[in-house]
Amino acid sequence: MGRGENVTTGPRTGLQERAEPGIPGVSPGPGTAGASGAGHSADRVTPDPAGPAARMFAADAASRGLGMTLQAVGEGTASVGMTVTGAMVNGHGNAHGGFLFTLADTAFACACNSYGPQAVGAAADIVFVAPAREGDVLTAHAVERTRFGRSGVYDVRVTRDDQVVAEFRGHSRVIRAVEG
Repeated sequence: MGRGENVTTGPRTGLQERAEPGIPGVSPGPGTAGASGAGHSADRVTPDPAGPAARMFAADAASRGLGMTLQAVGEGTASVGMTVTGAMVNGHGNAHGGFLFTLADTAFACACNSYGPQAVGAAADIVFVAPAREGDVLTAHAVERTRFGRSGVYDVRVTRDDQVVAEFRGHSRVIRAVEG
C-alpha cells in the first residue's frame, strides 16, 4: 500500500483493507471476514480499480452475470462472493456443482492475475464438502501456494459463514503476450 492511503484493520481478522471507490461488480464488502481458515490466511485489500485482477473481473460478464462480487484482492489472493439463486439449484434442491466450481474458478482467476501478467487456468479440480442451498451467501477465498516459472498452484476454499462447502485447486499458466 502506498503512502497516504486510508487503511483500516478488519474487526474479525486483523487483515488490512484499503478504502477506495468501487468499480462495477467490485464490492468492498466483507471479503476478509472468515478468511483465516486452516492454511488460508493472507493479507487482502479492497480491490484496486486500476489493478489487473479488478480490471479482469470488471470485464468478466459471465461471473458478474451470476451476481458475483470481487470482495478483496492482494498479491496471489482474492475473495469472491455469490448468493445462490433459484436458477442455480439442481433437482436435489442443492446448488449445482457447476456454479460452485465457477465461483471458485473466478476467485482463482483473480488471484493468479493479481500480479499483472495475464494468466489462465491450466487445470483444476474440486471436492464438494457440504451442500449449499438457495439463498446461501458463499465466499470463495483463493490463496497462492506456489509460483514457479510461468506456472502457479492456488487453493480456493468456498465457505458459507464458517462452514466449508467446497475445496478447489487450480493450476495457472502465464501466457505470452500476443503480438498483433
